[in-house]
Order: sequence, then structure tokens, then C-alpha cells
Amino acid sequence: LLDGGWNSWNAGGRPLEAGTERVETTDFRAEIQSGWIADTGDTAAALAAGELVLDARAAARYRGEVEPIDSKAGHIPGAVNVPFSDNLDDDGRFRSPQQLRQLYQEKLGGRPAAETISMCGSGVTACHNLLAMSVAGLGAGRLYAGSWSAWISDPKRPVSPGQD
Repeated sequence: LLDGGWNSWNAGGRPLEAGTERVETTDFRAEIQSGWIADTGDTAAALAAGELVLDARAAARYRGEVEPIDSKAGHIPGAVNVPFSDNLDDDGRFRSPQQLRQLYQEKLGGRPAAETISMCGSGVTACHNLLAMSVAGLGAGRLYAGSWSAWISDPKRPVSPGQD
């Protein structure tokens, strides 16, 4: 991960290389850590039990004012909006651990971060919030990788427009 991204790396005068990298072939077997992920059923059950689901999408998407990707706009009823961009300072770098801790402690309302589910549009920016909670020293919850796109795939699932 590059804090601040490619532009920050270049602006910092850090080394760059060009060319083809040759690496030895090796065997790698990825193993899913089931405690790190949540599916649609897990997310619905968590909400029904009063657990916290954090939605990392931009506020306008959460409120249903815009939806550039999916066929339906809005958010999962009960989900709390924490736009991933709130994790960053004006230079696009992560805020300090103390600032992130303050942000997430307010959103968590005394709940442990480990008992949350993080979602977004399709499981990408939700990871940003999980990392931010970890940087803040709070631990991290589970990722709902299917996120909004999976939730709205069933027209029977509830959707909230506007702000809860």
C-alpha cells in the first residue's frame, strides 16, 4: 500500500525502476479467512441483531442522490455512512491514528470494531475503512465483499433513500 498513492511516492523523490521484473515461479495457495468476510445473509442477520454495518460510499451515493454504477440508488436500512474519503487528509494520505480513532469511535458508538461489517458499492472502498480502523488501533471487522451491488440484486431486500 502506498499512503498517498503513486503521486505521493513520486513527489517524495522515492526510487523508481522500469523494465521487466523476473521472479522465480513458486506455489501459492490462497485460503479464505472466513472470519474476515460476510455475505448478504450475514449482513442482513447482523442488522436484524442491531449490529453495525458501515457504508464506505460517498455521502451522495449513500443518500441515493447519485448512483453511477448500480441500477438502484440508496443504502441498506440501518447502515451508517462513513465515506472512505473521510480517512484521508487534503494530500490524500491517511489521517493520523489519533484522528482516525476519534472518527471511528464516534461512528462505533462504543461497539468493538471487530463486530462491524464494512461495505461499499462492490467491496473495494470498504477495505479502506477496515484498514483505517486497524491503523487507528481499533481492530477491524468483516468485509461484505458483495456490498451494495449484491444487496440490490434481490428486489425483495429493503432499500432506504435519503439519510436515516
